[in-house]
Parts: sequence; structure tokens; C-alpha cells
Amino acid sequence: MKKIVLITALLAFTFGNSQAFKGKDDSKFQVGANFQSGGTGLNASYDYGIGENISLGVSSTYILGVDSNIDADFKDRFDVRARFNANIGNVLAIDENFDLYPGLSFGLKNFGAHVGARYFFSDGFGLYTELNTPLAKYNTDDLTPAEELNNQFTISIGASFNL
Repeated sequence: MKKIVLITALLAFTFGNSQAFKGKDDSKFQVGANFQSGGTGLNASYDYGIGENISLGVSSTYILGVDSNIDADFKDRFDVRARFNANIGNVLAIDENFDLYPGLSFGLKNFGAHVGARYFFSDGFGLYTELNTPLAKYNTDDLTPAEELNNQFTISIGASFNL
């Protein structure tokens, strides 16, 4: 399973990204699968361009499939984050339909970083992949397996839409 996820992520990263980030007032919505240790779930995000290479947004994840040995309730499964992106696809000049966006996020569980890529095949539809990792966890105690959900390295893969 891990090999399939890794291959899918690499293929999505190689071939999948969205139409080039257009800058101020550009809007992107993404929805996809979230993969992490202990469970899999759904991820949705929205980004809004506030400058030539800067966007702000929100991202949310809900873990649906939690390993049977983890006792997780709603607060353990759900996370929402405010995020900042540096959209550098046009700076790299790889392809006009490609956007690479490293960024930072402030979530319910931690302060984190992410790097994502999206490629649009048409004016409205593309694919994305995103890697997320916590930089500083708000709870510094030893975390239970349920508390580690949404508080660890994750990979998201899915569809991206221009709004």
C-alpha cells in the first residue's frame, strides 16, 4: 500500500498540478485524499491570490479510516488550518499550467509547513499533490496515537479547480 501511495504521489507530482497561478484575485479549490500513518481521509482547501506570487487560504482534513487500534473521536480526526503560500510556478518557468507552492500553516493541532504542486489540463480542472509536516506541535506532552492523527507528515492527492 505504501508503495502504491508513493508511486501515485510521484506521478501526480510529475504530471499533476493546476493552471498557472494568476496572482491577485486568483481562486483555487482542491479536494482529495489524505494519507498518513494511522489513517486515511479527505482534504479540502481553498486559496485566494493577494499578490503576484502570494496566496492565503484555508485547508481542512477529516480522517475517515482510522486504524482499529486507535480510539479517535471527532476532535482527533478533524483539523482546519489557515495557510500562506508562495506561488513560485511562474518564477521557475517550468510550464504555464504548473504551480509550485511552498507555504506555512497554522492549524488546530500545530504550526506546520507544506509544499504542493498543481497542474491544470484545462481552464478549470487539474490535479494536485501536497506534502505537509508539523514544525511545532501545540501539545508538547507525549501524544496518544489518536492525538498523532493530523499531527504528523501527510500526503494529499486530488483534483484542483479554478474558480
